[in-house]
Amino acid sequence: MGKGWYIVLLVFAVACNPNVEKERTVLEKAVTKPGPEVGYAPEAKLKTLGIELKTPSEPVANYVHAVRSGNLLFLSGKGPKKPDGTNIVGKLGADLTVEEGYAAARMAAINQLAVLKAELGDLNKVARIVKVKGMVNAVPEFTAHSKVINGYSDLMVSVFGDRGKHARAAVGMGSLPGNMAVEVEMVVAVYE
Repeated sequence: MGKGWYIVLLVFAVACNPNVEKERTVLEKAVTKPGPEVGYAPEAKLKTLGIELKTPSEPVANYVHAVRSGNLLFLSGKGPKKPDGTNIVGKLGADLTVEEGYAAARMAAINQLAVLKAELGDLNKVARIVKVKGMVNAVPEFTAHSKVINGYSDLMVSVFGDRGKHARAAVGMGSLPGNMAVEVEMVVAVYE
């Protein structure tokens, strides 16, 4: 049923009900309540991509995986930890190619999706990927940071469709913890 039908229902309820104000409030909430549309299924999309999310490991320092403020979820930086527990390591422009960096950023995205799933219980609660900050472990002469972080961004769009399109920074770093190739943090808008 489209939004127009709710408006007609609202007008009818207001005209016919002695508890007009109470009904109007209830129906307005039904009309404006945000939520995912029919067919929005990021977890099903993960399955079609052959991606299985693992339970995130505990943070290794004095931080948490995510902090929620209102409808925004701020996720700590995640690196390209592989299923065997080791990170993809090395400097872009010296040890790794752009394609290898892209794969590392994609792996970081999978790790962030695991955190999202653990925090929310259901990826259908993701309203929008708002902001991504990608940090690339690179030599000073390296200039293809954005091509590397596309590995992260492309996966977010594959999983969430237009909701996965985000504002972004892709920057070079002189080093990253454990010499990992990339680290990415993000901000996500979620449904209540």
